Amino acid sequence: MPLRIRDLREDRDLTQAEVAALLNVSQATYSRYETETLGIPHSSLEILADYYHTSVDYLLGRTSEPAPYPKK
Repeated sequence: MPLRIRDLREDRDLTQAEVAALLNVSQATYSRYETETLGIPHSSLEILADYYHTSVDYLLGRTSEPAPYPKK
């Protein structure tokens, strides 16, 4: 299952450099996350899920429900 991070980024008209800055990584590193040539760290997935107001499972393609899980 492909990651959804590219689609979410493009839907918001963000550049790879902008999202890379959010994650404190280089644009090249973020590009590798999108192409899945480099595994994305859990901490980065959590940041992106919060940023895009969704769940990590949605980012990973494990669910088609984009709504975030309720916070406890």
